[in-house]
Amino acid sequence: MMRIEHIAIWTDDIELLRTFYTRYFHMECGDKYTNPSKRFMSYFLTFGKDKTRIELMHIPDMENPANRGSLKGLAHFAIAVGSKEAVNALTERLRTDGYTILGEPRMTGDGCYESVVADPEGNRVEITV
Repeated sequence: MMRIEHIAIWTDDIELLRTFYTRYFHMECGDKYTNPSKRFMSYFLTFGKDKTRIELMHIPDMENPANRGSLKGLAHFAIAVGSKEAVNALTERLRTDGYTILGEPRMTGDGCYESVVADPEGNRVEITV
């Protein structure tokens, strides 16, 4: 079953946005994830078990981002495809069909298996388990 897993938003004030979404949209907030070496922090907000989530992301003093996925606003969205094998197969199908693979299938530091592809307009799409 395919579905949208989460959307991610870069923000200057992560606590302000966390408060906004939890207060006005009744989202539940997970623990803050911090990667000190990259100066990166994030929260996952959810509408409930097995529902689409929003990831709020922050890097202090983010200026002149090198790629579209580092701009403020929508950074990427993820579509869960069900298994590592499905991630690998879809990544290869997209490559064969001429789409740009921005991130090869891999296990991320926070335990997700994913690849990243650019859609026809350059938006970043994570393909996840």
